[in-house]
Amino acid sequence: MLSARARSAPPAALTLDLDDTLWPILPVILRCETALESFLREHAPAVAERYPGLAMRALRDAIFAERPDLAHDYGAVRRLSLERAFEHCGLHAPALVEAAYALFYATRNQVECYPEVDQTLPALAARHRIVALTNGNADLARIGLDHHFHGAVFARQVGCAKPDPRIFGHALALLELPAGAVWHVGDDPLLDVVGARRAGMGAVWLNREDRPWPHPDLPGPDLVVRDLAELASHLADLSPTPSTLR
Repeated sequence: MLSARARSAPPAALTLDLDDTLWPILPVILRCETALESFLREHAPAVAERYPGLAMRALRDAIFAERPDLAHDYGAVRRLSLERAFEHCGLHAPALVEAAYALFYATRNQVECYPEVDQTLPALAARHRIVALTNGNADLARIGLDHHFHGAVFARQVGCAKPDPRIFGHALALLELPAGAVWHVGDDPLLDVVGARRAGMGAVWLNREDRPWPHPDLPGPDLVVRDLAELASHLADLSPTPSTLR
């Protein structure tokens, strides 16, 4: 599905969101929380009893509200949540906190990509330089997808998160390209589409559920696609020969 602003010239490069763009994130987080609770029941039963799944999530949300300076760093908030939970139970066990976080993070990187990604991502990478641009903390090397990317920009590393134009600027600097030469692809209307448009980039809304545009008063997408395969097909029509910019 093309929007009225669909661009006719191919981009020189792409920036690509990860969570809910390449894989669904909710099943991953639920597995993480289950693994963490099992770990705590075995190694820190007092913490597991006081902070079962939903209570640990509520503690994390409270810390997000308390520490807006960490809003761009999910890993730091998760570690702080664990430290706070242990403190509330009168436990000082930094090694155990670190082990709990390590398990959570390892599970967080056990993702199942959407069906088209395994074939389409390599095809996109053959034609365009791709930079991952995410507010999340996935590890592309652990997941096994890093070789498809020219680089990655993480909110936790640059100190700001989408839709802040500065994080898009970091990706453009990595690519050494002007904003108008790059398309950003992502699932979130505000974080990805509005953020990219405000940064001067092309904005591709990956809209798997065929949702209506929820922000009529904000800049909308240049292109709407159902999945990466539809994006790859559109780009192939615009640029029949692979890019030489890699």
